[in-house]
Amino acid sequence: MPREVMEGSQAVARVVANCDVKVIAAYPITPQTHIVQELAKMHADSVIDCEYINVEAEFSAISAILGATAAGARSFTATCSQGLALMHEVVFAAAGMRIPLVMVIANRALSAPINIWNDHQDSMAERDSGWIQLYCENVQEVVDSVVQAYKIAEHKDVLLPVMVCMDGFYLTHVYEPVEIPSKEKVVKFLGKFSYPYKLDPKKPVTMGPLAFPADYARLRKQLAEAVWNSKEIVRKVHDDYAKRFGRSYGDGFLEVYGDGSKAIVAMGSMCGTIKHMIDKDELEDVSLIRVRTFRPFPKDEIRDVLKDKDTVIVMEKNISLGNAGAVYLEVKDALYDEKRKPKIVNFIVGLGGVDVNRPTIKYVVEKAEKVKSGFVEIVDGNEISASY
Repeated sequence: MPREVMEGSQAVARVVANCDVKVIAAYPITPQTHIVQELAKMHADSVIDCEYINVEAEFSAISAILGATAAGARSFTATCSQGLALMHEVVFAAAGMRIPLVMVIANRALSAPINIWNDHQDSMAERDSGWIQLYCENVQEVVDSVVQAYKIAEHKDVLLPVMVCMDGFYLTHVYEPVEIPSKEKVVKFLGKFSYPYKLDPKKPVTMGPLAFPADYARLRKQLAEAVWNSKEIVRKVHDDYAKRFGRSYGDGFLEVYGDGSKAIVAMGSMCGTIKHMIDKDELEDVSLIRVRTFRPFPKDEIRDVLKDKDTVIVMEKNISLGNAGAVYLEVKDALYDEKRKPKIVNFIVGLGGVDVNRPTIKYVVEKAEKVKSGFVEIVDGNEISASY
């Protein structure tokens, strides 16, 4: 398929349509609005043959697609920030009920104060919910990840919901050349949706009922095992997609760029800037380890690629308040070794849409050389020149 220049949100809508989705629930929230707006237009123009539900809030949106998926229809919604926070109860319920949903998150900061710009606090706040989480660097990766997300979620050995996370504005509103895989190829890749435990009036069942303590603990154990065991399917689907469509993203979990003795660990769109600086020799002896799959966390893979690095710099757009960045805590845990304790430092960047530009990245790398291991600082942009 030829590449076309289009807005990131339009690309998401186009690929969702090609996934043969039968139910879409929509509630607009900046910067996710253009995704459901484009889908609404496609529905009105009869480009998509589906049920399009205009709901009164995000809680209703996820509830609607949960019910639709449980009834046997491939479904979709998108949200971010306060919208995702409002979904919190049903986010947990969807994973616990093993409903294979796919939802795109246009990552945006949470209030207060109100902020419409990008960071990762919204989806990271749901990291313990039981959803698989994929974080994308560019629009093409979002497109490819949406297709993979349905394949992963619906696999009989997974049956878990998946969040595809794209940076608000940086990816939702950017115009990039994108290849949208054809509906014919996508449908062939995904196959017909068949939820094995779907609601059937001829065989009535109760989903998500009350569970007494022993049953609840057993079911949570099963859910935890399902998330961990999904790693094999995430890798398999990524590799299968790469063979059929010609695009891959590292091993599906991590992308390694460069071979410097110092490593930056990061997620999302800022990785493009870091790659550019590595290509231009603006960062001395630095490599990038881009985390694509945050849940399930690729602990063994992280340990393997970072085992010989002198310094590990974790740059991330979230903070676990009262401690440090969530990604840093995961990486630190993966690297823990009584005999060898690599230097690992943590910088919180990009909160509320502060640009993570070249001066910021240079500042982080230079400061990392001067400090000991641990959480370093929240970079708010005031100390950093925004000039190039």
